[in-house]
Formats: sequence, C-alpha cells, structure tokens
Amino acid sequence: MKTKRLGATGLEVSEIGFGGIPIIPLPRDEAVAVVRHCLDLGVTFFDTANMYTTSEEKLGMALKGHRRQVVIATKTAQRDAKGAAGHLELSLRQLQTDWIDVYQLHNLSNEDALRQVLAPGGAYEAAARARDAGKIRFIGLSSHSIPTAIEGLRTGLFQTLQFPFNFIENDPLQELFPLAARNRVGIIGMKPLGGGLLERADLCFKFLQQHPDVLPIPGVRSNKEIDEIVQFYRDPEPMSEADLKAIEAIRSDLGKRFCHRCEYCMPCARGVQISSILMLKPAAKRLSREAVKGWLGAAMETAETCAECGECEQKCPYHLPIPDLIKENLALYRHYLNA
Repeated sequence: MKTKRLGATGLEVSEIGFGGIPIIPLPRDEAVAVVRHCLDLGVTFFDTANMYTTSEEKLGMALKGHRRQVVIATKTAQRDAKGAAGHLELSLRQLQTDWIDVYQLHNLSNEDALRQVLAPGGAYEAAARARDAGKIRFIGLSSHSIPTAIEGLRTGLFQTLQFPFNFIENDPLQELFPLAARNRVGIIGMKPLGGGLLERADLCFKFLQQHPDVLPIPGVRSNKEIDEIVQFYRDPEPMSEADLKAIEAIRSDLGKRFCHRCEYCMPCARGVQISSILMLKPAAKRLSREAVKGWLGAAMETAETCAECGECEQKCPYHLPIPDLIKENLALYRHYLNA
C-alpha cells in the first residue's frame, strides 16, 4: 500500500487508515483478527477514542508487538486538564503503549467547547504537558463544525484535523481544508462512507482518491470490508461521467436534511432512539417491510415519547430540526407498514 505524510508531523502513514468504532461489538478475538488482517494489508494508521468503550483495548491487543510499525491516534472528550490527563493515562494502559502519536481533543463543534479546552486549566494544557513529557507526539482536534474547526486551526496549536468528508459532505473543500493545507495541518477524513449512509463504496473511494491530502479512516468490522477498500487503491479507476451522475442522484435524493449518525444528540432523556429513527428512509429503500420492522420497529416506538424539548437540536452539530424529522419519520413508518 502507498504511504503519505500526515501534514507537517512527518508521520508516514498508509494512504487509508482504520476507524476503530465498528470493532466495539465484535468479540475480542474476532476484533484482534480483523485489525491484524489490516496490518497484513499494509494499513499503518489506527484511530480510536477513549469513549469508544472496548475499541482501545482491542486495538492494544492487536497491535502489541507492532508498535513501531504503526501510528496510533486516539481522543478525549474531556474539556478540563484533569479529566483529559486521566483519559490519556487510561488510553495508554488500554492501548498497551508508552506513547500516543496523535492525541485529539474530540468533537470541538462549537465555540464553547473550543474555549473550554484552550482556557487555563483546559484539556489542551494537559495535552501540552503530556507532549513535553513524551507521552504524546502531536495534538489534534476533531470537529463537525467548519467555523469552529477554522477558529481552532487559526490558533496554530493543532497539528492534525479530523473532520467528516465524503461526496455528500464536501463543504470542507471550500475553506477549511485549504486553510489546513496552508498551515500544513494533517487532515484525517472521518465518515468516508457517510457513517454507513452511503452504500456505493466504489463511488466513495473514487471521490476520496481525488483528494490525496486527506487520510480517510473507514470503519472496518470484517476482513471482507477492508479487502474491498484496499482493492480500490490497488487498482484505482478514474471518476467517469456515469459515476458523477450517480453521485449527483444520491446528493439530490438525500438533500440537506439527513442524519450524519454522529450520535451527539444522544442520549435522549425520554429514551427516544433518535439516530435509529432517522435511518428509516435509507433502510426502507433497501430492505423488506419485515426487515425494517425487525430492525427499527422498537426504535420507532420510542418516537411516540418525543416531547419536542429541543435539547437534541441544541446538541446537533449540523443544526438539524430533529423533532420535525422524528415526526416525519414516524408518519412515514406508519404509512410504510400500512401500505
């Protein structure tokens, strides 16, 4: 597999990385086997987070004995120095390593979050101390907000940026990614398949191959998935007119009011399974009525308890009108079942 430099960090990484969320539900031995298969294929960049429950522990087991061959990135969602320092120590233990290559301050998606981590006693302070002590090499940020990410990069304090990027979420190309490139900030592209929303993996990776400065980190849960992705890079094909038309059709179909499945709206105090409810439309297009009912039926029942309090809207980094979308999806579900 080809490699690339991650911005000005000097880190040499595989042209595609590994996103650590999908191995969470896998049995430990199965998860370890998947990670090691990725290693065998030449994947050297592995991204996880402290909040991804068992992901760090499984990666630590899989990468043991290969530490100097790989680049490990993890994250903390803590905003204060004490909390971030505690998360870092836990990550080091779970990953079975003495250092983290890229330590990211997670989901800085509004002005308050950025202000908190950069304030005296904030999480950045702990990360900087850890860097000086050799426990981490570089400090990055992850975000779902272009204005906040731009503000963060303008501080000059971050060496990497992790941001959603795919052919339906390509707004970063206008200002954010050019700013990162000018500042030699390494760009990590999360959700290359739209958080599972995009089914045409061939289109996703053809699009991404047009942007070699971006390191995509697809979530992988099986050998078959990574084998398919790696093949796209071994035998790359240019984007055709038919591909462009297919992409435009998908963009038109999804519009702007779709769930990005970041799940920052969760949990709901009333138990509404928001992200599952908002997956109804794509599920209904590709699955039978019985399959949809079996997969999403229980979640759709929780839509009845929505109090339209607006808390989810405040937490959504994409400013979606979530209560309205819940009502729309519930009405569609009822119609779909009775059709």
